[in-house]
Amino acid sequence: MCGITGWLNWDGGLDSRQNRRILSKMIETLQLRGPDDNGEYIKSQVAFGHRRLSVVDPENGAQPMVKKCGQYECVITYNGELYNTAELRNELEGKGYQFATNCDTEVLLVSYIEYGTSCVNKLNGIFAFGIWDEAKERLFLARDRIGVKPLFYAEREKQFVFGSEIKTLLANPLIEPKVDMEGLAEVFMVGPARTPGNGIFRGVEELKPGHSLIYTRSGKRTIRYWSLYSKEHEDDFDTTVQKVKELLLDTAKRQMVADVNVCTFLSGGLDSSALTALAAQYYKEKNLGQLSTYSVDYIDNEKYFKASAFQPNSDAPWVDRMVDVYQTDHHKILVDNIELAKSLKKATIARDFPGMADVDTSLYLFSREIKKGATVALSGECADEVFGGYPWFYREDMIQADAFPWSPRPAMRLDWLSDHVKSSLDLVDYAQSRYQDAVKEVPKLTGETKMEARMREIFYLSLTRWMPTLLDRKDRMSMAFGLEVRVPYCDHRIVEYAWNVPWNMKNYQNREKGLLREALTGILPYDVLWRKKSPYPKTHHPEYLNIVRNWALDILKDSSSPLVQLVNVEKINEIAKTDLSASNIPWFGQLMGGAQLFAYLIQVDTWLKHYKVQII
Repeated sequence: MCGITGWLNWDGGLDSRQNRRILSKMIETLQLRGPDDNGEYIKSQVAFGHRRLSVVDPENGAQPMVKKCGQYECVITYNGELYNTAELRNELEGKGYQFATNCDTEVLLVSYIEYGTSCVNKLNGIFAFGIWDEAKERLFLARDRIGVKPLFYAEREKQFVFGSEIKTLLANPLIEPKVDMEGLAEVFMVGPARTPGNGIFRGVEELKPGHSLIYTRSGKRTIRYWSLYSKEHEDDFDTTVQKVKELLLDTAKRQMVADVNVCTFLSGGLDSSALTALAAQYYKEKNLGQLSTYSVDYIDNEKYFKASAFQPNSDAPWVDRMVDVYQTDHHKILVDNIELAKSLKKATIARDFPGMADVDTSLYLFSREIKKGATVALSGECADEVFGGYPWFYREDMIQADAFPWSPRPAMRLDWLSDHVKSSLDLVDYAQSRYQDAVKEVPKLTGETKMEARMREIFYLSLTRWMPTLLDRKDRMSMAFGLEVRVPYCDHRIVEYAWNVPWNMKNYQNREKGLLREALTGILPYDVLWRKKSPYPKTHHPEYLNIVRNWALDILKDSSSPLVQLVNVEKINEIAKTDLSASNIPWFGQLMGGAQLFAYLIQVDTWLKHYKVQII
């Protein structure tokens, strides 16, 4: 895993001293993503930069990597991991290619040389990369099918800039931190999610998952090379269970490969427990010693935990159960609530946008501690979206909501905003339009009942609008410490297969992720296998609420704060006086309630100030 950037100017001049300094600043913004090495490639028209986190073949995988194609060069800057490197390498060697390294970067570059822009169809992995094809005078960008790795770009007249993160683009004076009312609508009405492709800043775009981009003198062209396809599921239940099991076993095995230490996140829930069980077995078979596992909790959390429909029980006893069964080298990371709050600023800068408040900062602090002992981790993220684990797959009111089910009442957010913001754009209509756009994208299947069609929509919304928010969080919070977090449940083969499995199979025994549970029978202890889902752990300590509430109110007392012009200060003060512990209704997802509203406002204020955002 790494950080990438590039700059193309058809008029040339990128090799000047001034432009070299600009490229260096762009590369510097990616230092945390790639702490092990850096590199650059500059010619008159093109400049590539790279920061490296060494995971495979540390000695020989330096980037940008250059290959000669006759008298011309092909150059790559790449962030990601290919899980079918061995198969691709064998295939290319069969065609006469020879390799100088053992790294997937070279395999990817040679795949492009052989297959051109269709090389993306050959890849199994998580990736974002740029390739400069000197012979064709063509820049080729691509992003993995699910969107695990980030990639942003902006075009300015005859110049094109791209990078792993927004801050990388903003380090180039061509890209100004301007945000219009649509960008604010994303922050306040869609946020902390983002509409796919929307880079918030004016003129900045995100390359969508499953898309590639070709940029030549004639301009840019985006290509959708992968999408979900709806078809009749022909396998019976037993066959479906077996195929899910085989796919998961193969995926987990592939994603254990690394030349550095690999660990697992372990919450005691189904998803992380399954990966821990498979990883422990892999370690045993390969005689790799004891698997390291990590869990996160909060100081004194057990004193204030109250079971709810969203969070039915505490994780700690289940973590202990898994550690006892698989004898892992376990590390319990305890997060202090004061530090959790203080990290809101750092998490905002790591993400480049206001994020999921303490849901972000806890992962930020968790990643910091894991990095002290490992460089690669496996996470159970995204099994809920693929197999149906969230409340909105079960609760009728959420299923039938004419809005994103994790944010079913966008109009409630209007109370938080200033009259100026509300009068500048029909914000509720904006949120509703983004929802309708998503629903229109759903690949339909002829003959489905109304209920089956709606469940297909719920899965599509979850996979394409909710899951990217969590993947973005995962990437930024972990890569802020040079920690590579792999997500086996996002393997595109699993996603493709599960997509067409009917709801009555996924909902086996009327249990969330019932199909996945059945597929994991024999792999996990029975009690862990059928444990009621509990989401990512959050703090329940009133100390956290008090800290963020007082902090947000102090910001709103400062008339020079850019936040003051955007929010309804009187209403926020009124909310602050209510008993938030008694009516902590989530306004985004399962975990963002009253405390997270104040934390989100802190993050918005941080974002506006740090990036010197100009509202236009």
